[in-house]
Amino acid sequence: MSTASVAVAHPDVRTDLDRPAVAIGVVSCCGLLVALLQTMVVPLVPVVPALLAVSPSSASWIITATLVAGAVSAPVLGRLGDMYGKRRMLLVSVWLVLASSVLAALAPNFAVLLVARALQGVSFGVIALGMSLMRDVLPAGRVGSGVGLMSSSLGVGGAAGPPLAGLVAEHASWRLLFAAVAAGALALVVLVPRLVPESRVRTGGRFDTVGALALGVALVLLLLGISKGGEWGWASTATLGSLGAAAVVLVLWGRYELRSGSPLVDLRVSARPAVLWTNVATVLLGFAIFATLVMATQILQAPVGTGYGFGLSMTDAGLVMLPLGGSMVVFSSVSARISRSRGPRTTVVLGAALLVLGNAGFATLPGSVWLVMVTATVSATGAALAYSALPLLIMRAVPETETAAANSMNTLMRQLGTSMVAAVAAAVAASLTMEVDGHLVPTGAAFTVSYLAAAGAALAGLVIAALTPAPGADRA
Repeated sequence: MSTASVAVAHPDVRTDLDRPAVAIGVVSCCGLLVALLQTMVVPLVPVVPALLAVSPSSASWIITATLVAGAVSAPVLGRLGDMYGKRRMLLVSVWLVLASSVLAALAPNFAVLLVARALQGVSFGVIALGMSLMRDVLPAGRVGSGVGLMSSSLGVGGAAGPPLAGLVAEHASWRLLFAAVAAGALALVVLVPRLVPESRVRTGGRFDTVGALALGVALVLLLLGISKGGEWGWASTATLGSLGAAAVVLVLWGRYELRSGSPLVDLRVSARPAVLWTNVATVLLGFAIFATLVMATQILQAPVGTGYGFGLSMTDAGLVMLPLGGSMVVFSSVSARISRSRGPRTTVVLGAALLVLGNAGFATLPGSVWLVMVTATVSATGAALAYSALPLLIMRAVPETETAAANSMNTLMRQLGTSMVAAVAAAVAASLTMEVDGHLVPTGAAFTVSYLAAAGAALAGLVIAALTPAPGADRA
């Protein structure tokens, strides 16, 4: 038996907290803050070239660098959390948010801003760490609702980030965005050690440095190929070389991990059908979920002359999308109740069904702003149900000593799905264009094709979730 599989805690590690709601709230705020960091820079990408004297392709790296750093760091932070304490690593992540946000707010040039954004990406392991910590320290009856709220914070932050950023960017300095995040992180640095207990679950063992470096290289190559394929060309040497090298490194990494006595990721656990297929479903559902966030605002802001757009300003389009965040908060608690009574797999299937309907509705190109809002809310409701229940499926299928690492891999699967949305949308939009007011813009067919792909991904995720064998009784 590997040292990574040995727990050094009492079998019943949950703490009967006097104020579990407070702990849930604080940990969920950590997730919300990190989720805001993912999307709040989206409105800045078009203006960064003029502000910091860089090319448009370079400006897009303020998103790409964060995505790549987050993908690399998520499994590393998860493993360190299992080894040395999940709250400890959660606090390290929040400190990283604080330091990197201050750096971004004061950045004198684009290079420093890019470094700050990469450091912010390192903190993205907060979501998985927070969910795993809740499993360890909350009373059993509160785990489902806590994990649901933590998981939905990703969607809430994703929906709220663009309108808030658009409002600030249009009326004040973009640096205030990062200053506000730094202020929130400072508050959490104080609150986390005072209001959130530490888990007593430890795996022991040693950290797998070679495995972490190899996985980092593989993920950087993979995500570079996915995120830049549209710009480089999908058949280009750079794209094919990046994806091919990623495949080779992943195979070598897998062989090394299987032989390691203290692996970064226990692939034997990850290969269990309940874990493996849940992660596959997560990639597909991540694609379907973020299709709404990635493309709906483009439809709202597109010129009326396109035949499908509404010509809204950046701020107005963001405000139309705000109900998404509210619906995700409401339905995260509904998700917990369904999971308790019917099992988390039922919740995932229901959420996937709503994602099929929402994306299929967008494929018809809704003819009014109200229809866009209603359709987006249907998708957001499905996202809340699915996102809240997927971590419960993972945690039911792995030992308590592996929860942070397993949830970190599940978070990585979400990020892969998100990356694929941007790549597919960019590739389709580039091939289906028309000229409006002297500018090339995507045709309505481009959005129809992309949303049909998202609906198909949601349907495939639904089928996989329904057929995946449960590790035990199907209950939360």
